[in-house]
Amino acid sequence: MPVRNNLGLRSVEAGQPARRHGWTVWLSLVLGGWLVAAVPLVAGLALSTAAPVAVAQDEFLDDEMPAEEEAPQSQNLLMFFVTALGPTFSVVFLLISFALVSLVVMGFLQLRQSAMMPPEMVEDFNAHLDAKEWQQAYELASEDGSYLGQVLAAGIGKVSSGYTQAVEAMRDAAANESMRLEHQLSYVGLIGALAPMIGLLGTVWGMVKSFMEIAASTTSPKPAKLAEGISTALITTLIGLVIAIVAVAVFAFFKNRLQSLNAAVDDEAMKVMGRFSKRSSQAAPSATA
Repeated sequence: MPVRNNLGLRSVEAGQPARRHGWTVWLSLVLGGWLVAAVPLVAGLALSTAAPVAVAQDEFLDDEMPAEEEAPQSQNLLMFFVTALGPTFSVVFLLISFALVSLVVMGFLQLRQSAMMPPEMVEDFNAHLDAKEWQQAYELASEDGSYLGQVLAAGIGKVSSGYTQAVEAMRDAAANESMRLEHQLSYVGLIGALAPMIGLLGTVWGMVKSFMEIAASTTSPKPAKLAEGISTALITTLIGLVIAIVAVAVFAFFKNRLQSLNAAVDDEAMKVMGRFSKRSSQAAPSATA
């Protein structure tokens, strides 16, 4: 059952979702999955064409090589990375990359001025206020789901208590919206902090593998066996640092972007609701049923 606030406006029912950001989550997940899957594939195809050059140049020396020696085999760089990481670290870094790309796509979709301050909503809201259609203006803002829409809905819902109370309500709503967005961005910072730690874990594990090979060998250990553990240590560190650098840079960009949009939303909300500043000492307009 609709509930009336102190303006007489009928608020949205508690069971009805007020936000419309679900499509951004699904779109970011789809785009993130495609990017995570496509980038390594394209890189592998590009590297696979350049890897076997050394073997092709030395084919004429095969007859002169001793029988006990084997010709060096070229290896695709992408496959070398996957082999060095192993199944565990490959899956972990793949999931982290998928999450990071999804969060970045979702951040770019949400932190847009057109998404946080829809021009059509602002125009329709002002039109309802000009026509003194308070109920329609309130419903339009509360059901819009945008940052500015939630702020305007909170402000017009408190106009009857005075302009000062309306401004405080708008600022509280803006703080809640900003906190919600910052909470989403914090996951990008979390990835930036975890990625190098996982890389460091891989470094330790790779060195342990190498020392285990040395300890288990009664003679001089084979260099190829030692190289397996060292490559694990170096590649995990490399991948962890790359992911962390990207995550930290994107997190800083999003934080600055959010601060700029917070100021823009505050200016627009004050400009739209400024028409009620002269009514602070007057009775609030009655709502239409």
